[in-house]
Amino acid sequence: MSTNSGLVVILMALDLEYAAVRDQLTDLRVRRHPAGTRFEVGRIGQSDCRVALGLVGKGNHPAAVLAERAMAEFSPAAVLFVGVAGGLWPNIRLGDVVVASKIYAYHGGTSEDDGLKARPKAWEIPHEADQIAHHVDRSAAWRRGLPVGAAPRVHFGPIAAGEVVQDSGISEQARWIRQHYNDAVAIEMEAAGVAQAGHLNRSLPVVVVRGISDHADGSKAATDGQDWQPKAARHAAAFATALARELIIDGPASRGGADRDGSPTMPMTNRNIATGNAHVGVQAGQIYGNVTVGAGADQPIDLAASIADLRTHLKQAHLDGQLDEETYAAAEAELEAATACVSAGTPEKKSGLMVALKRLRGLVADVSELAARLAAIIAVVRDL
Repeated sequence: MSTNSGLVVILMALDLEYAAVRDQLTDLRVRRHPAGTRFEVGRIGQSDCRVALGLVGKGNHPAAVLAERAMAEFSPAAVLFVGVAGGLWPNIRLGDVVVASKIYAYHGGTSEDDGLKARPKAWEIPHEADQIAHHVDRSAAWRRGLPVGAAPRVHFGPIAAGEVVQDSGISEQARWIRQHYNDAVAIEMEAAGVAQAGHLNRSLPVVVVRGISDHADGSKAATDGQDWQPKAARHAAAFATALARELIIDGPASRGGADRDGSPTMPMTNRNIATGNAHVGVQAGQIYGNVTVGAGADQPIDLAASIADLRTHLKQAHLDGQLDEETYAAAEAELEAATACVSAGTPEKKSGLMVALKRLRGLVADVSELAARLAAIIAVVRDL
């Protein structure tokens, strides 16, 4: 799976959590999945950092399914799971933010004569994501958009994720958590599913960010009545969007590498675009071996292969949010028509091919890379 280094997926379980993150974004567009799931793709403020939002509902199982769906749809650089949770320690204040250093799936074990024995399952935060999250915390810039007087602290520690709402400090489950997951600082219901989905998608980075809305001790009704859920959700959303931006900016694809002597190397891919009668030369760093520029007279351009390649780039532009759903569908239809004309291979189909390509050009004119590739194909068709 290729990674879209310019996009981070952020998933939430509750509507108020979704709204808190959505308020941080601009230029939102709906993306409809064939199975009915609706995502929204937007930008963080006025930056070029893009975020895809998804609502997964309550529980680890639906969270895992829809996380997997988002990963397949967007091929993101990372996935953040954001929302509210119950704090398990007195030093974790209402409104504070917890970044999960580890996710425990605490439901599961073996029942024996002397009691239920835990069978721990856990996922740790990836090292680089952890380093970036600590950097975001130290900078404190993420708090600037919060209401006056809001001063949430950020805690890094394990989060326990199960299938029930814990609202007691003395229940059998509360005692079970303390006995077997004593270092957990917060508890919620979805993070294990998202973490498992990331693990099964080539260890895609997953970071869980939770605002503390109650203390999981029987006081939930009172704290909910004091509007701590929306407050905690806003704090988590502010930190999460700042983290998403840094994950994109500091991601591997956004920085050049370095040789062993410390000198910078050029990126692996260089993009040169020319329109009209312009021509592109050669842009390169270090070159080893032979270099061939242009196609020789004995190497005619494969029109069908060029159109197939254009289809691949068209789909990627759609995934990147450069083409909305309606435009993408119309462009696909024109590509189908063009492909049919090429397959027919008859001279009378040339005019139909040109019409389809020109219509397609009008649809993708705002995407410079697609427009440039299409211009080259149209030039070949004119020379037929």
